[in-house]
Amino acid sequence: MSGVIRIVIIDDNMSSLELLSTALEREGLSIHTANDPREGLELIRSLRPRMVITDLVMPGMTGLEVLRQVMHIDPTIDVLLMTAHYTTETAVEAIRNGAADYLQKPVKIADLRERVRRLLEAAEKRRIASSGSDESGDFHFEGLVAKSEAMWNLFAMVEKVAPHFRSLLIQGPTGSGKDLIARALHERSGLKGKFVVLNCSAVVETLFESELFGHVRGAFTGADRDKTGLFQLADGGTLFLDEIGDMPLNTQAKLLRAIQNQEVMPVGSLHAKRVNVRIVAATHRNLRQAVKEGRFREDFYYRLSMVELTLPPLAARKEDISLLSSFFLRRFAGDFGKKVEGISQRALRVLERYSWPGNVRELEHVVGRACMLTDNVTIDVKDLSENIVGASSEALAGAVDDPGASVLDSQERAVVERILRETNWNQSEAARKLGIGRDALRYKMKKYGLGSRPALSR
Repeated sequence: MSGVIRIVIIDDNMSSLELLSTALEREGLSIHTANDPREGLELIRSLRPRMVITDLVMPGMTGLEVLRQVMHIDPTIDVLLMTAHYTTETAVEAIRNGAADYLQKPVKIADLRERVRRLLEAAEKRRIASSGSDESGDFHFEGLVAKSEAMWNLFAMVEKVAPHFRSLLIQGPTGSGKDLIARALHERSGLKGKFVVLNCSAVVETLFESELFGHVRGAFTGADRDKTGLFQLADGGTLFLDEIGDMPLNTQAKLLRAIQNQEVMPVGSLHAKRVNVRIVAATHRNLRQAVKEGRFREDFYYRLSMVELTLPPLAARKEDISLLSSFFLRRFAGDFGKKVEGISQRALRVLERYSWPGNVRELEHVVGRACMLTDNVTIDVKDLSENIVGASSEALAGAVDDPGASVLDSQERAVVERILRETNWNQSEAARKLGIGRDALRYKMKKYGLGSRPALSR
């Protein structure tokens, strides 16, 4: 982070102001304080700080009113609210209204410093992402890799809600990384319990109760011993319910009661067991539509979606493709014991033109396959699968192995025809020189009416 970072602290308690400002004093931070919220707002208007830390309950103006004013002045300012009257619901509501975080009083100094450090780092990465600059070189967040502004805004939201949520819904297309966001929420929550996963699409309907709540010996045929359910395994931690849209309606009702009451009844038992579990649910389905069609319980949906996070498809954040490709390549090169050091610019251009219906997971498989098959230190277009190259719009643009060749669309036909002539219309050789597969070459030949070798003139 470059330059001096300004932080404004607002609290009607002078002792608290002194404690907080002293705790945050360090090189690179400029701390400004106000014991009156209106005075604090004037400081904010004149200084335009990176962060505002404000008490929630103050005479004359509440912290929520300060938050609303700050969002009007500059919505990029991070606002951290403090209160002695903490509840999950008010914390989540404050975050929905734009708060960056929510701390309980009396504030623990170590916790305050860590929260401020994380918020400042995340703000800097969002600034870099929005400017397109690569100056930090650090685009990792709890196992996720991205430099797009959309993803760093999502990471910021994860940071905000992780300490507070009780139930949360992640929506996004298949292969976009919903499981990684769920794990990031758990890691950033501070919970000491386990991160437990259930894929709802992989469970037989009759076994859902046993999987979630457990059973006692003799509860049903084949129950020859007691089984601990996933709720109990996740006690003190997070239960991740992947593909929640595939859960049967009757199971949704029982799960809703378990989440509301924080207790489970093992199948065949007469005694409920108390649990303390946070729920993260994920789906690629449109649950609002499923509710309208009667395929998903409305009350269950609203319980899960107290907080909603949406993952964008890879096609909507193509600026991440280069970074993700390099990340996967390093991993696969290590796994395969190969000295593959990078991906050519023309191969990257082909990847960036592809529509990625399988999202990040598909990109991972494509890079893994190319790394496995290549004999060179750099992955090139010829190492990519033919369906990727063939389906990429304008896949030849920039892929021709001829620095003098134009890559304009209007000249693509001339480039293909020239390479075909140079290779005496040998399609395998022409495809190799063009850096594409034979299927992609045939597609271009058909597109431009280059179906056969021209007749020789007499």
